[in-house]
Amino acid sequence: MNPVPRIIIAGTHSGCGKTTVATGLMAALVAQGVSVQPFKVGPDFIDPTHHTKICGRVSRNLDPFMMGEDGVKDTFLRAAAGADIAVIEGVMGLYDGIDGTERSSTAHVATILEAPVILVVDAGGMSRSAQALIHGFSTYHPTVRIAGVIFNRIGSDRHRQMIASSLSVPAFGWIPKNEQLAIKSRHLGLEMAHETPVKEGSGAIIRECCDLEAIRKTAREVSSLSGLPPEFRNVPSKGTIGVAWDPAFCFYYQDNLDRLRAAGAGLVFFSPCADRLPDVQGLYIGGGYPELHLAELESAPCRSDIRRAADRGMPIYGECGGLMYLSEEIDAGHSYRLCGALPATTVMTKKVQALGYVQGESVAGGSFLQPCIPLIGHEFHYSDVFPQPDARYAFRLSRGRGIADGNDGLVSNNTIGTYTHAYFSDAFVRSFADEIMRGKST
Repeated sequence: MNPVPRIIIAGTHSGCGKTTVATGLMAALVAQGVSVQPFKVGPDFIDPTHHTKICGRVSRNLDPFMMGEDGVKDTFLRAAAGADIAVIEGVMGLYDGIDGTERSSTAHVATILEAPVILVVDAGGMSRSAQALIHGFSTYHPTVRIAGVIFNRIGSDRHRQMIASSLSVPAFGWIPKNEQLAIKSRHLGLEMAHETPVKEGSGAIIRECCDLEAIRKTAREVSSLSGLPPEFRNVPSKGTIGVAWDPAFCFYYQDNLDRLRAAGAGLVFFSPCADRLPDVQGLYIGGGYPELHLAELESAPCRSDIRRAADRGMPIYGECGGLMYLSEEIDAGHSYRLCGALPATTVMTKKVQALGYVQGESVAGGSFLQPCIPLIGHEFHYSDVFPQPDARYAFRLSRGRGIADGNDGLVSNNTIGTYTHAYFSDAFVRSFADEIMRGKST
């Protein structure tokens, strides 16, 4: 098998321009007629929306903590099949992983995929010191190959000359200061792709300031990865799952959707803000920004539809924003009535309440889930959920905060709401699909 050309765009630290370079490179290559498969290291939902919009191919997350090393390789091979090149955007600084280790860092993914790295260096405020920085990153890890550097925030031709005079690795690009390329942020990260056209300008900057041919040549200088891309086979339909998808609910891992389909679930996408609940046997409500659409969600008939479905025992699974929407109300300075499918209220906060990876397993009495089904994922939220005193939970956590006291997955009837954005295990998917089959047959 021919190796998949691949390149990782890594940074020295968050905020160095890594996202601008990665998305700009994707846009520049697409403009040349290149088929680009995008990826994002880590659990982030937002950057992949920009990748997908630019490349016309769904961006996938690569996260060794959630997926395992074999899972990273499998997802890469499956998604990159048929593409001319894979462009992988890193996370944080190149070597920043879990708990101060390398685990789940960009470097970890580079090692798994045997992929060359282009390091983005913010050169603002330094010249020769950039060489010391690059030397340290290049020699720090024996299996990570930094093939070249793209310098960001170059102030002038003189600034560029001072850096270029003592380069130890190839320079693939010199990007001048340009504050207009900055992407607006809010409490959960950067703006979504449908909210900003900023990335359209980054492709022109990369075409003008970077050596695309040298980058593509480097991406081709890779070996074949062992293994074959796994295929998700079509199976007889067990029923349909409604997937909430609109500006309020838009955080989903594509692998989760693929796994549900592979388990026999037909997916029907709908908007809780604008649509009635479709004719389905189960519901999956992901995270997003329900707090920005509370008036619409409160007035939409879908919330009453979902409450009635929950009362009938429909299997419903909500994550973070989905958990909040399934609660009785959200207090965001003003109280908004919501589905009331879970016995809890939600209060928005000004500070982050939890951020990091989550690990645990299901417990007895956890709705449609059998005990000991693993939960692994990520949590990041600016809200608190306050359940009633007799609340039941589906998951006990060994890592992460969850809803309360190391518990996550608030349960009522056949509805589960978690703060964890889960990367679905095979056991979870089977349980969900089997439950909608039971609902279909009744």
